[in-house]
Amino acid sequence: MFEWKDAYKVNVPEIDKQHRELFRIGREIADLVDAKDDYDHFDEIMAILKQLKDYTFYHFQYEEKLMEKYGYEGTDLHKIEHLFLTKKIEKFEEEDLDEKQGEAVVELVNFISDWICGHILKTDMKYKDFFNKVIQD
Repeated sequence: MFEWKDAYKVNVPEIDKQHRELFRIGREIADLVDAKDDYDHFDEIMAILKQLKDYTFYHFQYEEKLMEKYGYEGTDLHKIEHLFLTKKIEKFEEEDLDEKQGEAVVELVNFISDWICGHILKTDMKYKDFFNKVIQD
C-alpha cells in the first residue's frame, strides 16, 4: 500500500511528482494508523489528513487545468472523482468521533488507500496516452 512504482507514471513530470507526493502522504497516514492500537496520535493523523486535503486541492487544480487546456474528453468525470475524495475528507473532519475514533480512522485510511491507488492506477492511466500524444506534439 502506497509504494510508488515507475509503472504508475503518466509521463507528465509535474503530475508524476504530485502523484508520488500523494503516495508519500498516504503512506505517512497509514504508518501512523498501523503504529499503535490506541490511536494516541489521532491529532497527528488529523494534521496529516489536512496536509493531504491541501495537497489534493493543489494537485486537482493543476491536473484539471491541464486537462482543460488540452481538451481531454474525460475532464468532467475526473473532476467529479476529485470532488468525491475532497468531500469524504471534509465529512470525516466534521464527524463526532468520540466512541468510534479508531474504527473511523482505519475506515478512512482504507478509503484513502483505495481512492489514491485506484484513481492514479486506473483513472489517471486513462489520460496517460492522451497527454503523451498532445504534449509531445
